[in-house]
Amino acid sequence: MTDFAIHRRTLLKGIAASAALTALNASGMNIFYQSKTYRVALIGTGWYGKSDLFRLIQVAPVHVVALCDVDKNQLSEAAKMVSQRLKNGNTPRLYSDYRKMLSENELDIVLIGTPDHWHALTAIEAMKRGAHVYVQKPISVDVMEGEAMVAAARKYNRVVQVGTQRRSTPHLIDAKKNVVDAGLLGKVSHVEMCCYYHMRNNSNPPVQPVPAFLDYDMWSGPAPLRPYDGLPHIRWRNFMEYGNGIVGDMCIHMFDAVRWMLNLGWPKRISSTGGIYVEKTGKSNISDTQSALFEYDDLNCIWQHRTWGTPDDPDYPWAFKIYGDKGTLKGDVYKYDFIPEGKGEKIHKDVVYEKEKYPEDVTEPRIELHTAPATRLHLLNFLSAIESGSRPVADIEQSHISTASCILANVSMKAGRPLVYDPVKREIVGDAEANQLLQRPYRGSWQHPHPNDV
Repeated sequence: MTDFAIHRRTLLKGIAASAALTALNASGMNIFYQSKTYRVALIGTGWYGKSDLFRLIQVAPVHVVALCDVDKNQLSEAAKMVSQRLKNGNTPRLYSDYRKMLSENELDIVLIGTPDHWHALTAIEAMKRGAHVYVQKPISVDVMEGEAMVAAARKYNRVVQVGTQRRSTPHLIDAKKNVVDAGLLGKVSHVEMCCYYHMRNNSNPPVQPVPAFLDYDMWSGPAPLRPYDGLPHIRWRNFMEYGNGIVGDMCIHMFDAVRWMLNLGWPKRISSTGGIYVEKTGKSNISDTQSALFEYDDLNCIWQHRTWGTPDDPDYPWAFKIYGDKGTLKGDVYKYDFIPEGKGEKIHKDVVYEKEKYPEDVTEPRIELHTAPATRLHLLNFLSAIESGSRPVADIEQSHISTASCILANVSMKAGRPLVYDPVKREIVGDAEANQLLQRPYRGSWQHPHPNDV
């Protein structure tokens, strides 16, 4: 029996033994196993890029053809870890420029774990070269990048799965099936989402020379070249030049989960207020306090984050709460609780861990053990979509809606007024000034992708 056959038998045994994964199959997510060895490359070898690659190695036979990163130290460390994990003598080729890597290798799958400002260019180029793409969220830093990524996926007929893996989280799949779809909530007319983590960096490091192992100009790429004040991998989420703040980082996860659970499309209207109200001493330019409202027919989805003070509900500091006239569903990455109106039965489910099934998880640096099962299922769904020619559960179009909605919240905060986005015309209705914010200017010779020109 081959190693893959043994691995496949183990996976199937695990699925048969797990009620959560049975619910997963019942919800319509396909799990597909194929003996083909996928030729894979990773762009961005930092924390989550390696984590996604290691989860893929766990669930499918892969040949890691190449790794790409502009930090030579990070790249060499990743290459060492990948070789140790594969245990088959596979030494990936190493690159500092993703364009050279994509032009020199035939690839089935490209994983993208770069900072947000690089997602669009790398993903579109990978699709053009014939690869299917697994890209981290949010998919873009502006709305037009996202529109271009959707257009490229359809033009080149590529499967693009986005790392909004709440859609593949076993206990949340259970909540969708056995609470939401079962009608236990009744009529839903209000949703609250939040993040109260103290995750904003408030330091003031001095400007310093760029180290020889880092190509800082390439790291910045199409984004503004800020004065170098330390390794940008550590603090980039604190700057709007490279992302969309906590709304783009944390709200997208919860808003996407709510949209999936309730089968919601584009919001009718989006508004947001906020700013830097408390933490004014550091260099970080993302908001420390922000509220956003995503409006639907007879339903409001409200977001709130603070990077200071105490959480509203200490048990759910980063979460969603769906309110129906028959009950309330609270959910996060660790658990969910259904609280019925009146005398009904409460339901509680916890996150699924797989430390015994995948013991290598326990020793992997910086791994999020609670999200590893969800990422594995997310990748299996990605592979299933590739093999069947179908759309994955976190297809690029769905993730674009979630990403763009969060970006539009920031645009609304900057513009100081509510916005209505027309996804057919790709414009904000009746607001020429706000429309100028749908596409960020690119630096130097980098060309911003457009959905009509990919």
